[in-house]
Amino acid sequence: MTEKLIIHGGKALRGEVEISGAKNSVLKLMAATLLTGDSIELRNVPHLSDVGVMTQVLKYLGCDVDQQDDDRLYIQAKNITSCEAPYDLVRKMRASFDVLGSLLGRFGEARVALPGGCSIGKRSVDLHVKGLIALGAEVEINHGYVEAKASRLIGAEILLDTPSVGATENIMLAATMAEGATILSNAAQEPEIVDLANFLNAMGADISGAGTNELVINGVKPGSLHGTTYSVMPDRIEAATYLMAGVGTMGDVTVNNVLPVHLSSLTHKLIEMGAEIEMPSPNSIRIHSERRLQAQNIVTQPYPGFPTDLQAPFMTLLSTADGVSIVKETIYENRFKQVGELKRMGADISVERDVAVITGVPHLSGAEVNAHDLRAGAAMVIAGVMAEGSTQVFDLHHLDRGYEDVVSKMRSLGADIERVPDTSGRPVTEESA
Repeated sequence: MTEKLIIHGGKALRGEVEISGAKNSVLKLMAATLLTGDSIELRNVPHLSDVGVMTQVLKYLGCDVDQQDDDRLYIQAKNITSCEAPYDLVRKMRASFDVLGSLLGRFGEARVALPGGCSIGKRSVDLHVKGLIALGAEVEINHGYVEAKASRLIGAEILLDTPSVGATENIMLAATMAEGATILSNAAQEPEIVDLANFLNAMGADISGAGTNELVINGVKPGSLHGTTYSVMPDRIEAATYLMAGVGTMGDVTVNNVLPVHLSSLTHKLIEMGAEIEMPSPNSIRIHSERRLQAQNIVTQPYPGFPTDLQAPFMTLLSTADGVSIVKETIYENRFKQVGELKRMGADISVERDVAVITGVPHLSGAEVNAHDLRAGAAMVIAGVMAEGSTQVFDLHHLDRGYEDVVSKMRSLGADIERVPDTSGRPVTEESA
């Protein structure tokens, strides 16, 4: 049976919350374990449905995968039985496409289904394919699958047309055991790229430049990567969500187990809006405000710019800020799914293509709303705790993809929130991401 959230809002959130490991990192680390037959221990692994999907993918390929009740995950890719990742698994989560680079890099072949449609846009794999071809692979797209082969990949100089996170990751994974050096220019600079490079280096790879726009991957000998124990970086998007929920309710919230530098684009905007932010420790951020926030304009950009993953929840804050705000989405089309739901709660928002204009209203009002995708789901939870009255949030399977124990974490901050069976018979919306 599907479930829903019931939130009674209008109460200031106060307290501390512990942030889990990053969804956008752990999935890529899991794909990278295919590069060695040795045992890998990942720590700080969140219990998310997306982690479950990637586990299914790895098990299909022949990996032994064991997730403990705590935050540990053990993976061994010693006895791989297939180099094909089928559509019925890849369609569930776009991040599983990263097994393409790992399989090609270690075994010299891979057949991975195209991820297909997605509620936040097309997100083409062209850059992935071009990068692998530059490394010497023969790549064809047949019947909805990317088929890649190479007797030995050769390092190359590769310039990405745009700093694609996924393409950067797949090229990095494939080039790790290529012959010679690969120089990847206009690479993505996201912290999750740094986490992947650090993990690969802990396995014996030779990668430098992660976090800049130029990566240098010096290929190591095939079979030389080894097992390791590695802790996943904190989830900067989850941390940001609780910070925004705190300030949106005029509360006082501290997030622990974070790297504040990863959140600087958000915290700078929140300070400009009137929030007070402190760093109680090197791994904590405290946010509080006793007055309404002021309107603010944002443009989503690749890291270190304002993250597209925070656009939806940030719009919830803007919906009750004093003045008129403008949000421009430059990364993905179709990423204003939250707008209709916020308008149901009383927000004043107009959209023209990739620009949204938000005129702040005195308050939001509780309503029945859908979590149309993962980040829109976060926006609805924030809206629910900010709103007057009761809010019901449906389609929680989207939220479960990226937020661990959201109900218990919100309750620890004083939110009146519960998860109950949904007996409404409403149709469930789907997403591939």
